[in-house]
Amino acid sequence: MATEPKEPARTGSISEVFTAFLLLGLTSFGGPVAHLGYFREAFVVRRRWLGEADYAELVALCQFLPGPASSQVGIALGLLRAGHAGAVAAWIAFTLPSVLLLLAFAYGLGALGGPAATGALAGLKLAALAVVAHAVWAMATTLAPDRRRRLIAIAAAVAVLLVASNLTQMAVIAVAAAAGALRPPAVTESAVAPDVTDQGGRPWLWLGLFALLLFGLPLLVALTGDSTLTAFEKFYRTGSLVFGGGHVVLPLLEAELVQPGLIGSEAFIAGYGAAQAVPGPLFAFAAYAGAMLEAPPNGLWGAALALVAIYLPSFLLVFGTLPLWQRLRSRPRLRGALDAANAAVVGLLIGVLYDPVFLSAVDDGGDLALALVALALLALLRWPPWLVVLLTAAAGYLLSAL
Repeated sequence: MATEPKEPARTGSISEVFTAFLLLGLTSFGGPVAHLGYFREAFVVRRRWLGEADYAELVALCQFLPGPASSQVGIALGLLRAGHAGAVAAWIAFTLPSVLLLLAFAYGLGALGGPAATGALAGLKLAALAVVAHAVWAMATTLAPDRRRRLIAIAAAVAVLLVASNLTQMAVIAVAAAAGALRPPAVTESAVAPDVTDQGGRPWLWLGLFALLLFGLPLLVALTGDSTLTAFEKFYRTGSLVFGGGHVVLPLLEAELVQPGLIGSEAFIAGYGAAQAVPGPLFAFAAYAGAMLEAPPNGLWGAALALVAIYLPSFLLVFGTLPLWQRLRSRPRLRGALDAANAAVVGLLIGVLYDPVFLSAVDDGGDLALALVALALLALLRWPPWLVVLLTAAAGYLLSAL
């Protein structure tokens, strides 16, 4: 069974956080589930910023919060490592590459295409499959080491495969946690997570600001009719109420922007396609949408406004809930609940490993063979994920070109 560091480093620099997340932002293809695998490899296995169980608890917490779960995990990791400035640095570094690529596409610089480019994208999907599979196996050995927790993981996987819904994912974690709380707390050798409760965080202030903006912005829009405030409110409300990440936020934004005529349908759909082909979070699509609005605020100002607005709820929720989570997580009764919830997270990842990661990446035996090679490079030869991603994309490009 994999061992964890007993005492990870508690402090780090903003530049360290920025550099680590920038590399991930440049190479993290495959959507939110793959991002969680990249994060685990980078910060649990290699840099040892926190332990396996602590990481799984962060994932479980962010599954409950509205907004992009993988970006929220990144914000939380930055917060734990270097405080609130570290959280901002993590978000900027992880999001910036995809934002720049989508803005380049918005301004007509995304004309690359053809079979070779399609092959490269297929290779990126296969690399994401290998990353997720590696992460699921490693997390399962640590977080589901006994028969009871393996059964919880399998039950969770069965549930999400039978009923594919974001509500199912939240319900599975909640039921597992409730079942774990009814049993005597399991004794685990979890790493001691860095503490944020003494970093000046006032959780109720952050949560109060989240609610104030959510309910107050519509009133301001109704009173003023200001176009900039209207755009900000639409993106903020979308980021506050969406569960399930980028694949869910895009149709919601379509209802908010296309139907009222704020952005053209063809431009929106083109951006949706481009968002699938860039690394980093799908929520970066908000920058493209803001830039392409048919009336001000648009252009670069609209892109910045939309991006800040759609991510602001995530910052407020993470800053508000993480200190409360850390105050509660050490209570004996909750330890059993967290152990069971961690096992359920493994089951959720098993489910999404099949759908959508496997189903969207593998079309034939050749695809599966390339994914297995990528998995061997990760798991057996321990090559860095970014290198495996680049090599797999290059292999897909060459196979299509030939």
